[in-house]
Amino acid sequence: MQATCFVQTIKERCRVCYTCVRECPAKAIGISDGQARVISERCIGCGNCVRVCSQGAKQVMDGTQNVARLLRKGAPVAALIAPSFPAEFEECKYEEVVGMVRALGFRYVHEVGFAADLVARCYRELLAGDDKTNYIATTCPALVGYVERYYPDLVPQLAPIVSPMVAAARVLRRLYGPEVPVVFIGPCIAKKGEAASENLKGEVAEALTFSEFRQMLSDAGIRPETVQPGEFDPPWCGPGGLFPISRGLLQAAEIKEDLMDGKVMATDGRTNFVEAVQAVASNSLDAHLLEILCCNGCIMGAGMTVNTTLFWRRNLVGRYVQQHWTESRKRQWESDVARFSHVDLSRDFSAYDQRIAQPSRDQITGILKRMGKTKPEDELNCGACGYDSCIQHAIAIHFRLAETEMCLPYTIDKLKDTVKQLAVSHQQLVNTQEALMHSERLASMGQLAAGVAHEVNNPLGIVLMHSHMLLEQADKFPEWREDLDMIAEQADRCKRIVVRLLHFARQNKAVFRMVDLYKLMLHAIKAYPFPDKIQTRVESNIRNPKADLDPDQINQVITNIFSNACDAMPDGGTLTVTIDGDDNLVWFSVQDTGIGIPRENQSKIFEPFFTTKQIGKGTGLGLAVTYGIVKMHRGDIYMVSNNDPSEGQTGTKFTVKLPRKAPDE
Repeated sequence: MQATCFVQTIKERCRVCYTCVRECPAKAIGISDGQARVISERCIGCGNCVRVCSQGAKQVMDGTQNVARLLRKGAPVAALIAPSFPAEFEECKYEEVVGMVRALGFRYVHEVGFAADLVARCYRELLAGDDKTNYIATTCPALVGYVERYYPDLVPQLAPIVSPMVAAARVLRRLYGPEVPVVFIGPCIAKKGEAASENLKGEVAEALTFSEFRQMLSDAGIRPETVQPGEFDPPWCGPGGLFPISRGLLQAAEIKEDLMDGKVMATDGRTNFVEAVQAVASNSLDAHLLEILCCNGCIMGAGMTVNTTLFWRRNLVGRYVQQHWTESRKRQWESDVARFSHVDLSRDFSAYDQRIAQPSRDQITGILKRMGKTKPEDELNCGACGYDSCIQHAIAIHFRLAETEMCLPYTIDKLKDTVKQLAVSHQQLVNTQEALMHSERLASMGQLAAGVAHEVNNPLGIVLMHSHMLLEQADKFPEWREDLDMIAEQADRCKRIVVRLLHFARQNKAVFRMVDLYKLMLHAIKAYPFPDKIQTRVESNIRNPKADLDPDQINQVITNIFSNACDAMPDGGTLTVTIDGDDNLVWFSVQDTGIGIPRENQSKIFEPFFTTKQIGKGTGLGLAVTYGIVKMHRGDIYMVSNNDPSEGQTGTKFTVKLPRKAPDE
């Protein structure tokens, strides 16, 4: 048996919502590279995917061109109208429907409902015989396809009776001969597969859905009011017109569904029909006849175009059959049934096994683990992927019918991780941008400072020289001594400021070598003149304190931070130094118990010339130089401070992080 794909996905429209996966009873929808596709070998043509796709991304194979070619030949062509047509064409009379079919070029227009009466009679005779086989009714081609593919062991239990469509084609062959092609028009996509199947090849030339039929009418400009109304060609239908309604077969065949003995049962719908077949396969259902429809009756077929409710459609079909079941029609119907009672309505079925071997438990566990499902409680079975359980989803992944990204909880977790990573990257970008802007400011300020320092240095040298010369002769003029001391002191202060400016402006190149940070810190603490009121404490949490550093410049960083900490603790306090690191970084923190830095000043502390110290106490260059040295080492410096006693211990903590390996040139 060769599979023909009657439903395809329009990639441009598919939004990969997995609705088609969820609604497909055969799981014939595969997802690969984020794109849904219909697997022709597995598809049973039920049309659920077509009906539920809100984007119109499922396209049914078009049969209109084949029908148009048949009609253009000019030879007689017969049309078979499915008994669900009253539910489809509510807007017009049935005579106008017949007239539109003839206007398209069909010579003969027949109701499938009469053939359904013949089929119903066969089922009644099947149950009345001595055969004790438990049969599954075969009026629904999607159900037949499902059994042939996924329960081939049940093929012998398929009732060996053709569907009403094929029965009607055989009646027309008796009427008009085998040379008249027959076209079926109805609500079912699976009829296309039935018409093309090997076991029924040549019975029906083409099967159109009502949707395709309406498209042909639209293309030809045919409307109900523009055609000559007509009557169906006999033989006319009787109770067989109820076939498209669930349990219509049973009523037409006068077979009673007794809920007490359970020998005859009927069910319909996507979920029920699968469960019913499973029940038969597991021998938990002992029904002599089981009528199963994949849809909620043929009136709900995917080839219908109307949006009315199930119950209204049932009403329309039932009303049509009731209105035409008159005494005269009944007598004619009985005569026609007897006339065509010898038409062969038997058929064979062929298994087309599409079952796949189940993966091992270890394989399923591995797939679940990839989706973050390591425990049974992680298997939410939410159905968002289109599968009823996480295990079924894992099995589909194993056979490459699905992807891990279809799991909504897994995708949400991945999305959260991505958002976190983006947040970290964003923060790194912000920090880098701030560092770049700060470096640009430092460079600009450095150029300005260098220019000012060099311009001031020459006249300042002269002032210093003459002030010290005058001091040497101050004994001759004791009344000038105090003024000369002040001039010399302030000139020396200016000299120190100029030196700092030059140091700030100078672009020193770091000379890296392997340094023991712990020993460097101990040496810095020992060398710095801490006031007696300040207690120092060192905590080392690092096993390997060595890193590629410029010890002189890092010592200056430590000294500058110590200086600020001491200035923040005029009444004494505790200065705590902590050293730590990992495989890639080393870092140290200097925390004081001082007065803290106001929040409005915390964003400015690394800016050149910004200082909160009194005039003459600081230049605002210490932390700016510190920042530049740290960045030269490709490191980072952070500050946390609190100056509000109501919020806890006041003080400031500086943390300097440095790479273990020297940066490449």
